[in-house]
Amino acid sequence: MQFDCYFCPMRKKKKRQVFEQVEVIDAGARGKTIGKAPDGRVIFLTNTVPGDIVDVLTTKKRKAYFEGIATHFHRLSDKRVTPNCQHFGVCGGCKWQDMGYEHQLFYKQREVENNLRRIGHLELPELLPIIGSEQRYLYRNKMEFSFSDSRWMTLEEINSGLEIKDKNALGFHIPGMWDKILDIEKCHLQQDPSNAIRLEVKDFALKNGLSFFNPRNQHGLLRTLMIRTAATGEIMVLVQFFEDSPEKRELLLDHLIKTFPEITALLYVINEKQNDTIYDQEIRCHSGRDHIFEEMEGLQFKINAKSFYQTNSAQAHELYKVVRDFAGLTGEELVYDLYTGTGTIAQFIAKGAKKVVGIESVPDAIVAAKENAERNGLQNVVFFVGDMKTVFNPEFIEAHGTPDIIITDPPRDGMHKDVVRQILEIAPQRVIYVSCNSATQARDLELMKAHYGVSRVQPVDMFPQTHHVENVVLLEKL
Repeated sequence: MQFDCYFCPMRKKKKRQVFEQVEVIDAGARGKTIGKAPDGRVIFLTNTVPGDIVDVLTTKKRKAYFEGIATHFHRLSDKRVTPNCQHFGVCGGCKWQDMGYEHQLFYKQREVENNLRRIGHLELPELLPIIGSEQRYLYRNKMEFSFSDSRWMTLEEINSGLEIKDKNALGFHIPGMWDKILDIEKCHLQQDPSNAIRLEVKDFALKNGLSFFNPRNQHGLLRTLMIRTAATGEIMVLVQFFEDSPEKRELLLDHLIKTFPEITALLYVINEKQNDTIYDQEIRCHSGRDHIFEEMEGLQFKINAKSFYQTNSAQAHELYKVVRDFAGLTGEELVYDLYTGTGTIAQFIAKGAKKVVGIESVPDAIVAAKENAERNGLQNVVFFVGDMKTVFNPEFIEAHGTPDIIITDPPRDGMHKDVVRQILEIAPQRVIYVSCNSATQARDLELMKAHYGVSRVQPVDMFPQTHHVENVVLLEKL
């Protein structure tokens, strides 16, 4: 069984401990599994499934726990399945591919409940069964790949003793290593023509001497490749160049649009910074439009290169239906949508509300939200931009009205304590908290539990084959 990874024991010089016949008893946070050392300390493992019995080589030792890797499998768990992807175990992107999907859902739901109880110390109703994804592969609408002229070498390559001539890669970062890229032959996360486009870009670059980026030395032409696909069938491709070489750039982009005429938006960026982020860069259109459209229940959402949109379109629809159901709208409610992003939730629920007010800190997102609302003919949705903890204040409430319902969908870090305090001062009848991190969600809910009770909890699996899980909680005023 393959266990080639960034902390492989062959890459470590420090002496490590070996524990034999360790039973893997549980799944833990961040995709790791759990065993017990002979002294009772927890061992966090990265390449096992609950139910495996393994020999473990430790990679880290802490006062309360070890981290380790299974080096020999005495018994394989009945929860195991054969991973679809040839890169599993090295890529690190889909850590639970070797676990049956029904078991993935079980551990995700249990993590949500454990976090709410142990971190939030909350009294909970029985959790609604987690909503699984109909598409267990090919569900992502956005993928980002990196170029490298010094790709990650597998153990087999290193141990072969052969001279490796092809060191170029177009793929994913090895976990924990910003400068190491694993070359990807086939990814199972995004529908075609994603793989075909990526492979064609790499092949054309190699045949035409287009240099791949070196992140350590900061040189090379090709830096990153982003592919977005929509339920409408539209496709966006963005190539990020480090060097400004018009002739080479045009050569590649002309070839791409000729080979894949179905591309709706072919874009590029010249980024000479040290990091890959494009949010402070000028996006230029080579061919077609500078955006694509996503649709949901007749609503259209314009997506540009910098837009945030839930990366699993089908499950985003399920998530938004949960929010709408929890809101229980009658047409008379004033709703505040905090951290509204491009306003997708706000617009999705607007037809059932009297008015929806969206607040977001990213100016470009609010511009897109306003454009989309106008395109969708929604007259009862307004959007405002600013830092949530400063904009969302008593003066804002006085100007725009006291909400009956607050929907909040913060980033992974959760809400700022000033935002929580303001919600408590406003005291709406219902608060719907959407979270991609149930640990920070639980922390925030604990601050509110003296004033609000948890009425409903609905986990939603947005990312099959990974440990990530979305969760929606309905709070009602006590």
